[in-house]
Amino acid sequence: MEKQRNIILQNGIEMPAIGYGTMPTDWTKGYGKEFVDVVKEAINAGYHNIDTAVVYNTEEYVGEAIRQSEAEGIAERKEIFVSTKVWNTDRGYDKTLKAFDASMERLGLEYLDLYLIHTPAVAKWHEDWKEINLSTWKAFEKLYHDGRVRAIGVCNFLPHHLLPLMDEAEVIPMVNQIEVHPGFTSAQTVQFCQEHNIAVEAWGPFGNGQVLQNDTLKSIAKKYRKSVAQICLRWLVQQDIVPIPKSTNSLRIKENLNVFDFTLSDEDTQKISCIPNCGGFCVDADNAPED
Repeated sequence: MEKQRNIILQNGIEMPAIGYGTMPTDWTKGYGKEFVDVVKEAINAGYHNIDTAVVYNTEEYVGEAIRQSEAEGIAERKEIFVSTKVWNTDRGYDKTLKAFDASMERLGLEYLDLYLIHTPAVAKWHEDWKEINLSTWKAFEKLYHDGRVRAIGVCNFLPHHLLPLMDEAEVIPMVNQIEVHPGFTSAQTVQFCQEHNIAVEAWGPFGNGQVLQNDTLKSIAKKYRKSVAQICLRWLVQQDIVPIPKSTNSLRIKENLNVFDFTLSDEDTQKISCIPNCGGFCVDADNAPED
């Protein structure tokens, strides 16, 4: 039986192989203070990779859950890998540094494990998109060299966004968090990142819930006596992709972490990889809205 494992980033930092996502399902409502208990429950279940972002409005709850978990002996701060992100309106060197300070104040933590650019500046909205991404990244490099963050990376960057950044960067992005799920494999971007030692995280591993209704996945789940969600997560883990499932349901929180006691066959892995589009956001970073 395979044990839960960590992904080793290019600087030697370990990142747990499954994350817990805190993006609200309903952005108009968000979460209330009761979400602190949900995050604590996830930590207690064994999630030591917690993903948040300024636009999720969950940084404060994540920080409080970590402090309470440490006070109650559930997990020490050093055991929890915490990620947050800079939003589009705060791109650029000075604004990024200020945004980081604001995030850290909300989190109430002394250091951050991973800081991510939430989306790339793109040509559709910015003629100087390369310069904007680079100036934001330079602020990331400063935070990294100053020891305020242990690792730095990006989200939703395609290879043609990464290449000009990598050409000018002193520190290559360590992580790229992108949409990956059955029916939307992002194969080209995954291959590019893995060839350049950039760890891949997968947001939306269930394709906004729609993927869970796919008949091929249901058949494979029945074969392994697992849920469709567990099949999706295992498919990602076996590709060395770090999935970030989200749930506020106690049973599903535990179930989503229980994917290390079976292995998908090569045949079933290929079947899943060949599933046509069956739901999800299918984000095109070059045409995504800025707000």
